Amino acid sequence: MKASKRLNLSVQYACAREGLPLRADFVRWARAALQGGGEIVIRLVDDEEGLALNREYRGKDTATNVLSFPYDAGPPVMGDLVICPAVVAREAAEQMKPLEAHYAHLTVHGMLHLQGWDHDNEEDAQAMEDKEREILAAMGYPDPYAA
Repeated sequence: MKASKRLNLSVQYACAREGLPLRADFVRWARAALQGGGEIVIRLVDDEEGLALNREYRGKDTATNVLSFPYDAGPPVMGDLVICPAVVAREAAEQMKPLEAHYAHLTVHGMLHLQGWDHDNEEDAQAMEDKEREILAAMGYPDPYAA
């Protein structure tokens, strides 16, 4: 039986929504990184929830930009992405990147994690970064790792 290419994506705004990407943006970014179909939840959280989740699941005492919670690498891929807009905005400003491009990158990055990609060693990190560059370039975004 052929795997479905359907993407069911829900976006939860658990923080102030003003200025945040729309569901349609997240669908476009997630679909670009997805092999096959998926059941994905993207939850946008405030610093407090981002900190609590990063502390609980990664043992780090700070909010982070994106957390990936894979349930099945699929296809279909099943999992959750948690994105902290305050961290994303701060990083984009510090790195002088367009905010939309940074959201696109982090969504693609998280989607690759949900599909089993990782960056635990130098070889895997390079392969993942190359894949991110390829996906983002196809959507017209700049290289997120360019200095």
